[in-house]
Amino acid sequence: MTIGKLVTSGAFTLDGGTWDVDNNVWLVGDDHEVVVIDAAHDAQAIHEAVGHRRLKAIVCTHAHNDHINAAGALADATGAPILLHPADEVLWEMEYGSARRYEPLHDGDVIEVAGTGLRVLHTPGHAPGAVSLHVPDLGAVFTGDTLFSGGPGATGRSYSSFDTIIASIRDRLLVLPSETVVHTGHGDSTSIGAEAPDLEKWITRGH
Repeated sequence: MTIGKLVTSGAFTLDGGTWDVDNNVWLVGDDHEVVVIDAAHDAQAIHEAVGHRRLKAIVCTHAHNDHINAAGALADATGAPILLHPADEVLWEMEYGSARRYEPLHDGDVIEVAGTGLRVLHTPGHAPGAVSLHVPDLGAVFTGDTLFSGGPGATGRSYSSFDTIIASIRDRLLVLPSETVVHTGHGDSTSIGAEAPDLEKWITRGH
């Protein structure tokens, strides 16, 4: 069981603005089957990283366009289902309209791959349907844009809430074992133990 990482580049668009971004695409599995977490920007590159393995699912930590804009093409190429928390429906439709559908993720769901379970934690705040994926067998959690090295994800745009993301981080993520590695949607990985001492600092600064 391994964790693979691919960095893809493209644009994030919301509220009339566009920003150039680099996204982390995570592949969790073994030599036979794998899941992709956040199919961003480049479906062909992600497909090549999957290789000969069966793609069991394309999991979206949330539906901002930079995290889902390669999901449709990757699903078409592989037949894999797209999984998303339905509270992000409004963001999903900004990218795909209502024609392309996804399978709903819910808090507590377990996604099985290669004999290992990825447990879904609903961690809203950056987006209403944001989820994190805890993989105890790997000592890891995939947080999308909820928790980064240095603090919470951005909450200054539509459908986001600073108070909500702080509650998600405090109540759902910082309670995980301190040695848990945090694999993020952008930038470097960190750990629960490295981030937990700074919670009050984030609350005080307001972002």
